[in-house]
Amino acid sequence: MKTSLTTRLLRTVTVAGALLLSLPAWAADYVGTWKTIDDESGKPRSKVKIYEQNGQLFGQIVHLYRDPGEEPDPVCDECTDSRKDQKVNGMVIITGMSPVKEYWGNGQILDPGNGKIYNCTMWLEESDPNTLNVRGDIGLSFLSRTQQWKRVE
Repeated sequence: MKTSLTTRLLRTVTVAGALLLSLPAWAADYVGTWKTIDDESGKPRSKVKIYEQNGQLFGQIVHLYRDPGEEPDPVCDECTDSRKDQKVNGMVIITGMSPVKEYWGNGQILDPGNGKIYNCTMWLEESDPNTLNVRGDIGLSFLSRTQQWKRVE
């Protein structure tokens, strides 16, 4: 018995709809506030709030840890896009992350310290769902840097 085009289309739409409805549940594991750790000093640098919007994940700096003598409310004077000379605190630094198998990718991350924008991939540490691995690269895996961020309760 042949399946009609309408039936096949309905099945496709139903499966696609189910996948989209399950997206927020999967994104929920990533949504929240994360403490970023400087990979050189090991010190906390900021808190980033990751949120879901239209099926994608974004990240906004909500707090900066500043050492004595550092500018308490810096701006991104090295940025080359619309964030140039904008305050770093409150800045959206992760954009357009979409689900790819067991991780999120195809987005970008800005390093407000140097104004550079990198391709971004992130995934939860398998042994600790309160650890988020965030990798930035320029398109070549051997030219990448991965940081581990810790969930803030």
